[in-house]
Order: sequence, then structure tokens, then C-alpha cells
Amino acid sequence: MQTDWAEIACEVPAEMVDILAEFLVELTGNGVGIENLHLDTFSLDSLEDTPVKTVKGYLPLDDSLEELRSRVERFLAERGPAFAGFVYTPPVVSVVRHEDWANNWKVHFKPVRLGERLVIKPTWEEYQPKAGDLVIQIDPGMAFGTGAHPTTRMCLESLERICFDASGGTLSGPVLDVGTGSGVLSIAAALMGAARIVAIDIDPEAVEVTRENLELNGVAERVEASTTDLGDLTGEFQVVLANILAEELVRLAGQLTARLAPGGWLILSGILTEKVPMVLAGFPGLTLVESPEEAEWSCLTLRKP
Repeated sequence: MQTDWAEIACEVPAEMVDILAEFLVELTGNGVGIENLHLDTFSLDSLEDTPVKTVKGYLPLDDSLEELRSRVERFLAERGPAFAGFVYTPPVVSVVRHEDWANNWKVHFKPVRLGERLVIKPTWEEYQPKAGDLVIQIDPGMAFGTGAHPTTRMCLESLERICFDASGGTLSGPVLDVGTGSGVLSIAAALMGAARIVAIDIDPEAVEVTRENLELNGVAERVEASTTDLGDLTGEFQVVLANILAEELVRLAGQLTARLAPGGWLILSGILTEKVPMVLAGFPGLTLVESPEEAEWSCLTLRKP
């Protein structure tokens, strides 16, 4: 398990934050921070509108660090001049211990209501549920996914609409959660009645966090969490959830479609709105049901005939 990390902090104009954050996520496979707030714990709308922001990525503290740092520097030097107010400043690299990264941002994570019935609360916060609430307890640890980021929130709200508006109030068939992160989507599916859920992630630490959160919510017996490759799965699922990067969605389009049962729902998130046409083109034969947007992100719900 990675215990120490290198934090790489880049100062860029506000207009460059999105493209730099996406680059860092693709480069590192980890979440990013913006001005010391973890990107997955709040809406981007809440960011103070300052002309210069600090974007932070997290690199493994090993032999790959120097090459990754150089790639970040090249990205800044090549892409930065296109943004007004950009002044090249070498990124600052510092060591962050596992415990610091996992705990320091918790002050910003509060209970949040999503859609009509879902409430996500951190394990260390109190919450008095209302009638009909489906309360998800989460301790994200090092995994990406508290549920409050637009990509996760829209995914959850789309799942809620499928459950209560299209499926009569329960998810009767099996559910597949690709790139489960902290397991929040799988937990929501279990609370909505799904009898069997398969949750997969390429990161073993994310899978471990998912298993812990499944136990916290009393649904571990209904969710199979593992690092199993999508291509190794068999069977069909009523709902397939994939909250990953747009390029990965397109790369995995054939495998995702193959796992979807006839009449099943495919919810795709993690998509910058400008990349929606590219993603839709990768899923021919599926019907677009809805495409909500929030900030610069989009979520697509598709259905198999």
C-alpha cells in the first residue's frame, strides 16, 4: 500500500483549472485538490471566483516521480499560454503522508441530500433522517467518491429516477458498478433493493475502502467488490453504472454494452460536457434517455432495446 505521496501544486488562471484537473486525474489515477479543498467533496460552483487557483495532484513517491513531474511541467508550458493571465511557475512538489491526505479534508465533508430520498453522511457527522430517506454512510479514506461531486451526484440522481420513476420503487435486477471508488453507488443500489451488485475498480485500495463502507451500511452480503477486470465478467445486468473518464468510457463501450441486459439502463458519468458527442458516438444502438448537466459535467443515461 502506498503510504507516502508527493503533492504537486500548480498555480494557474481559473479558466485553466478544468483542463489541468482532468490532465492530473488521467496522469495519476487519483483525485485532485483545488485550493486545499478535495475536488469530490463539494460543488465546483462553491469555489471562490479568484483569478488564480492552486490545483494539486498526488503522485506516488517512487522512481516514477521525476518523469511525472516533468510531464506536468511540459503540460503547463505547452497549454498554459493559451489562457489569459497565465505566467509559467514551476509546480511545487512536497511530501504528504497517507494519514494527512486521508484526514485533513474531512472538515469540508458534511451530510448532503441528493435527489428526493438519498442522503450521504460521513461516519463522523450526526444526521437525523426524515421519513423515506435512504441514508448512506461513507468514510472515503483514500478513495475518490464522497458522492457530493457533480459526476457522482448526477449518477446517484439518475439511479434514483430509474428506481422510483421507471422501476416501481425497487431495483429488482442485478447492478454493475464499474470504477466503484468508495462504493457509494453500490450502496445506493443496495438501499434501492438490488439483490446482487458487482462492484469493480482497478485500485485495490478503493476496493478495500468499498468493502469497509459496505459493512458500515449493512449491505456487504449483497455486493461483490473486487479488482476483477471488466472483460472477465459474465452475465447481464439490469443497471450498469460507470463513473469514469470519457475516454475510458469509449474504450470500454463494447464491454459495457455486452454486460447490459435487454431493456437495461446504462448510466455514464465523469464526462466533461464538451465530450458528450464523442461518448454518445461510442455507444451506437443504445437509446439516450436523459443527459443532465451540472457545472462543466454531464451524465448520460442510455437504454438497451
